Amino acid sequence: MKKWEQLPEEMRVPQVRKYYNILQKKWFSLAVKRTFDIVASALLLILLSPVFIIIAVAIKKDSDGPVFFRQERVTRYAKRFRIFKFRTMVNNADKMGTQVTVGNDSRITRVGSKIRKYRLDEISQLIDVFRGTMTFVGTRPEVPKYVEKYTPEMRATLLLPAGITSEASINYKDEDMLLENAVDVDKTYVEKILPEKMKYNLRSIREFSLMNELRIMIKTVFAVVGIDLSGNRKKKKYVPCERRK
Repeated sequence: MKKWEQLPEEMRVPQVRKYYNILQKKWFSLAVKRTFDIVASALLLILLSPVFIIIAVAIKKDSDGPVFFRQERVTRYAKRFRIFKFRTMVNNADKMGTQVTVGNDSRITRVGSKIRKYRLDEISQLIDVFRGTMTFVGTRPEVPKYVEKYTPEMRATLLLPAGITSEASINYKDEDMLLENAVDVDKTYVEKILPEKMKYNLRSIREFSLMNELRIMIKTVFAVVGIDLSGNRKKKKYVPCERRK
């Protein structure tokens, strides 16, 4: 981790310091976490390369535009990066409406709806994990406009890289449906959904351990296939990460 004095000024506040002190004592676990990210993402990128090719061809045949949706997000130490996500919407969809996706969004393409159903748009984020801009388990990366709305305590989540999955994203599996009937989608997200998700994210920092990270990864696998941890098939598919474009 960076020294406290090297953090961005907006993060050097008492509300963040208590989380910083917790993570500073976990330096070995954090090193293991990064090593795992590099090794696991590299292996998965090799193994899933045929899937990447199939998805890329399907996207190009279905609609005009690039294979990847490269939206700007915020990660560790408030650094901005362009995330890798397989494009599931019409080209330039982010300029046609809100930056969160609601249920039955008209911007989603035919192939995109299939890709999103099975969460395949998220697997390209393995590239970000390998690069170090993301990690397997951590707070989902937000767009800058939402990060600007963070409370001082919420900025503690920026002490770690943004993640592919988290306890919050599993529990808020129906976020797009919650926003579907909102009069003001952005306001509803910032004032109602984001604060609740952040409770999970901040707790995950307070209770950070490799065992908890492993538990969330296993829980995510069950979530993707629609099975709870008791082995029962769920009636409705469990979505592990909140919907974004």
